[in-house]
Amino acid sequence: MAKPLAVTDSTFTDEVLNSEQPVLVDFWADWCGPCKMVAPVVEELASDYDGKLKVTKVDVDSSPLTAGTYGIRSIPTLLLFKDGKPVNQVVGAVPKQVLQEKIDQVV
Repeated sequence: MAKPLAVTDSTFTDEVLNSEQPVLVDFWADWCGPCKMVAPVVEELASDYDGKLKVTKVDVDSSPLTAGTYGIRSIPTLLLFKDGKPVNQVVGAVPKQVLQEKIDQVV
C-alpha cells in the first residue's frame, strides 16, 4: 500500500517540481486539528492513485520556505502539481470526494 512521502524544503524540488507524475502536496502541522482529520483521507488517496499520482506531505513548521513560496496561510492546504506547477488547490478539511474530483482533473 502506497503511503504519502514526507517532503522538506531541501527535497521539494526533486520530489514535487521535477516529478514526472502529478503530485498532491498536503501542507500540514502536528498541532493542527483539521490536518489530523484529513490525514487518513490523504493516505487513502496515496493508495487509490498509486502509480498515477505521487502523494506527499510538507510539515509547515519544519519546511517554512516551501510553505512561504506557495503562500500557505491556513492549513491543511492541499496543492496539486502537474509539470512542476500548481494547478489545483483545496484549503481546509474537505470530503474525500472533493479531493478526488480535483485529482481526476489532472491524472
